Amino acid sequence: MNRISDRVKIIYLIVFIFFITGFGLFWMDSIGFLDLGGVIRPFKEDAPSVTEALDDEPSLIEREEFEKQKQKLAERIEKLDSREAVISEKEKELDAENEKLAEIRKGLELEKKKFAQDRKRYSGYMENVKKLAKKISDMPPEESVKIMVRWEDPLIIDVLRQMDADAEEAGRASITSYLITLMPKEKASRIMYLMTQL
Repeated sequence: MNRISDRVKIIYLIVFIFFITGFGLFWMDSIGFLDLGGVIRPFKEDAPSVTEALDDEPSLIEREEFEKQKQKLAERIEKLDSREAVISEKEKELDAENEKLAEIRKGLELEKKKFAQDRKRYSGYMENVKKLAKKISDMPPEESVKIMVRWEDPLIIDVLRQMDADAEEAGRASITSYLITLMPKEKASRIMYLMTQL
């Protein structure tokens, strides 16, 4: 009775071998030497975890978050585009204004030059008027009228006025009225009319 039969010994030995083999495989799997998960997984009926799923798709919340971020980005891009369009329009307006200002500046420079030339010319003209007024005053009236009737009307008027101013400054009576009476009737009446208008 104490003696175990050979058949039982063989069974014990086979069970022991299976136990040692199973323990060895489990131990090698736990240290990472073997991956028994791939062999065992097909026999499991449990759903794969989120971390182990091979064809993992984003969840509904993640999709909503992604869509929100995408919409925010699109709105941001749209705002930036509209700002860029406004800035571009303002730049065009500023360029147009700068061109207008440059044209105005050119016009002002031309006017300034023209005014300087006119002033110089007028200054020279007035110097001549003063000289002519002095000469006419120093000449006999009949002689001076013979010269004056050949001039243009504006020059005659300016010289007569200068003679009035010189006489007033010197404190004596002006002879301009007398000179006008010595002129031909038509010329005299025209000069008197123009002196009241200009």
